[in-house]
Amino acid sequence: MKIRTLRLRMMLLFCTVVGVILAASYLAFWGLLAHAVHTQLNRQLLETARPIISDLVSEPNAKNISRLDLPGEFFELLDQERRVLQRSKNLAAPMKLDGTNRGDSSPAFGRAALDSGETVRVALIPFQQAGQNRVFAVAIPTFGTNRVLDKFGGVALLLFPLSLLVTAGISALYVGKSLGPIKELTRHAAVMAKRVTNRQGFWKPLPVSSPHDELGRLAETINHLLKSVDAAVVQLRQFVTDASHELRTPLAVLHGETELLLSKPRSAEEYRQTLCVFDDEFKKLTRIVEGLFTLSMADAGQLHLAREPLYINEVLEEACALASSRARAKNISIMRDLNQELACTGDEAFLHELFLIFLDNAIKYSPSATCIHVTLETQDGSIQVRFQDQGIGIPPEHMPFIFNRFYRAAPLNSGEAQSGGLGLAIAEAIATAQGGTIECESTVGVGSTFTAKLPIAPPQKAVLEAVPKQKLILR
Repeated sequence: MKIRTLRLRMMLLFCTVVGVILAASYLAFWGLLAHAVHTQLNRQLLETARPIISDLVSEPNAKNISRLDLPGEFFELLDQERRVLQRSKNLAAPMKLDGTNRGDSSPAFGRAALDSGETVRVALIPFQQAGQNRVFAVAIPTFGTNRVLDKFGGVALLLFPLSLLVTAGISALYVGKSLGPIKELTRHAAVMAKRVTNRQGFWKPLPVSSPHDELGRLAETINHLLKSVDAAVVQLRQFVTDASHELRTPLAVLHGETELLLSKPRSAEEYRQTLCVFDDEFKKLTRIVEGLFTLSMADAGQLHLAREPLYINEVLEEACALASSRARAKNISIMRDLNQELACTGDEAFLHELFLIFLDNAIKYSPSATCIHVTLETQDGSIQVRFQDQGIGIPPEHMPFIFNRFYRAAPLNSGEAQSGGLGLAIAEAIATAQGGTIECESTVGVGSTFTAKLPIAPPQKAVLEAVPKQKLILR
């Protein structure tokens, strides 16, 4: 069965790792203890045998071993073929040395069995006695040492499951506490998921228990992500609402004019006038759709600019010439100071459209018999194109929103062509793609000044490639 919860998987992993480490530690400690015990027994056997072998060497014919009767110690003297020459009184029969190798020149240690069935630790020590090879066997019981090892094994078997239970409890508490923020994040995210359809936005800051650990940084990252997504959703919802509102007006006009035209037979002049209305409304729809397409390309990061050398003063002069006819219709003069030639690299079509947007707005919101000043200069390593009008100005409360789509700081006069409220949003997108910025200063009743700051050299991080030019008519 597949384990579904992360908490249980982490607990099992933690307990498995700790169990393997504990088992390896117990086995290693038991092995070290057994080796230490056997080493101590071997040392004790050698110390016991040393004085007895000295006596055997000094008195070859003596029967000293046969007279030995020490409790807990057993002795035998063997010849080269392992035949018993002497044994201590407490040995009723020779020790069974099967499985214990006799050392040729150094002592050998092993296990032996007595006739009573008791297991002893034995040392076989070779030596020379009267020119003949002899082996001295000394043994001591291993009951005490085996008891220590068995007791340690029993304690280990008791502590091992107990340690696993304690580990499982600690891991459950620690994992539960560690996953608490994730659980809270999940619950909070589920609440926000239900509020996605909320028109005022769904974002609400996630709780950050500890901002310095991984979960805290994750929560802060998710907060930043959700805030951006919420802003994008709100902006998209508002954008769709405003776009539908802007498109509904020309469509309603077209629908009304069509019904009126089809209601009864009309004269040729009436048909011509209606078609002129259709043409105006279709132009409005075209401007809005083309503006939306440009902004969507900018939002997707696909508003690529052609990289071509140009004189920006010539582009600005052409834009002023195109706007002059509309300015003269309102008795507005365009004063320009474009004597300085400035060479740069950029997209001529989009720069041309950028300048037309500012000129169009300046003419649109300026009264008759006023003047628009257009200046070009370099300052602080950038090209600054300044458009200064004597129009109605922008109230301070509207300044933060003038670059929003479909936003108008003031109603347009009747009879003027409408740009759909996308002009400044498109201008900002073009300036940003060109690597520049736009600044605005305005005083109500005095006028507004828009300054486009463009880099003299093309931005190194921008993706600039040649694309077909698309002229956007926003007047």
